[in-house]
Amino acid sequence: MPSQVLLDTGPLVAFVNRRDRHHAWTKQTWNQVDNPLLTCEAVITEACFLLQSTYSGYEIVLSMIEDGIVQVPFQLNQNVSRVKDLLTRYQSVPMSLADACLVRMAELYAECSVMTLDSDFNIYRQNRDRPIAMVMPAFLGSSEY
Repeated sequence: MPSQVLLDTGPLVAFVNRRDRHHAWTKQTWNQVDNPLLTCEAVITEACFLLQSTYSGYEIVLSMIEDGIVQVPFQLNQNVSRVKDLLTRYQSVPMSLADACLVRMAELYAECSVMTLDSDFNIYRQNRDRPIAMVMPAFLGSSEY
């Protein structure tokens, strides 16, 4: 198991929305990793938007933060230069702001893995040349599980 997990939007949405096709995998995986899971405000924003039509979706996400299950330690204002560089470097993918923040977090938290459903993380590199450790379903690509 990774010592620290960075949480992407897809697994957060899938965990909250029981009808999501990745809900079972996310729930099982979530129970195998240590809390708290770390993320950024861009992921929280995306998740709350995507969960608008899920009953109490955004409330569950925000409660997870209140309860300390998910923490948001990333400060964009302190990392904006590197995030900008990442967005420029991967503009052909294209890279979202949330993805850029998570890649930057992977650089800052050396022993972490990104829990994601996004195969673009197979393309992204931390510190320009290092693959990012991931927790993702095996059928989506690279995985620790």
